[in-house]
Amino acid sequence: MRAVLSTGSNMEDSRAHLVSVVRAFGPEVIAQSSLYRSAPWGGIEQEAFLNQALLIDAPLDDPFTLLNRCQELERAANRVREVRWGPRTLDVDIVDIEGFTSTHPVLTVPHPRAHEREFVLRPWLEIDPEAHLNGEPVRDILARLEPQGVEKL
Repeated sequence: MRAVLSTGSNMEDSRAHLVSVVRAFGPEVIAQSSLYRSAPWGGIEQEAFLNQALLIDAPLDDPFTLLNRCQELERAANRVREVRWGPRTLDVDIVDIEGFTSTHPVLTVPHPRAHEREFVLRPWLEIDPEAHLNGEPVRDILARLEPQGVEKL
């Protein structure tokens, strides 16, 4: 199952948290983007985020198994969900899964707000220049967005 993950962190050792995801998926990682610094999303006063996109090929039959793996990594990083869009040690979102869509309350794929977020689209485009989201080239979606304070490190 080929999937795009978006990772982010703005607490503790953010680089180490993002590296932990790459290590956890190990040989399943086809490509990983550079690190990006991004302004916080959602209007909550907090530190800037480090973000990265991963393209993985996970040998899973069930996308919910992938979701569970992502959530386990967040738990291992002591992720606390107190404030929506608030600070976090680690966020691991499934952005897209090749050939799969879902509107399930627990797993919506493609990610419902990916098209609005430069910190998701820019790293994704770096590792997959031909990427599409909802049938549209990611490059075209990104070109329409106003700058959101995302910089490649």
